Amino acid sequence: MSVFSREIIVPTNGEKDILDITDLTAKKVKESQLNNGIVTVFVVGSTAALTTMEYEQGLKKDFPKILETIAPYDITYEHNKTWQDGNGHSHIRASLIGPSLTIPFISGKLGLGVWQQIVLVELDTRSRERKIVFQIIGE
Repeated sequence: MSVFSREIIVPTNGEKDILDITDLTAKKVKESQLNNGIVTVFVVGSTAALTTMEYEQGLKKDFPKILETIAPYDITYEHNKTWQDGNGHSHIRASLIGPSLTIPFISGKLGLGVWQQIVLVELDTRSRERKIVFQIIGE
């Protein structure tokens, strides 16, 4: 069994930015020269998240709307009282979605469904440069 680790930096445009990182992930798996195993994808930070979705315009609009319903921007967050940074909702949303995914790969190909893409969801109120860590384990 071998372990292959890499990091990349991905710029975002701030809250509601959803970026398809499926091809980046597949590229890292290919670079590992491993055939079968798992890739863990992890975003560093507490106001961004990773998930899978069908990366299409309708869902890119629907997803932020649903997040606003679950963790609204305009309610009182103790975090905002403490830090005065206005992103308490961002931290809650990121915690609910999560910072990582583990995806199997077989014969060097990601084990995703036809309409399933890996996405980075920027939840902070400003643009950021996000570090993505890829840890690939396999043979």
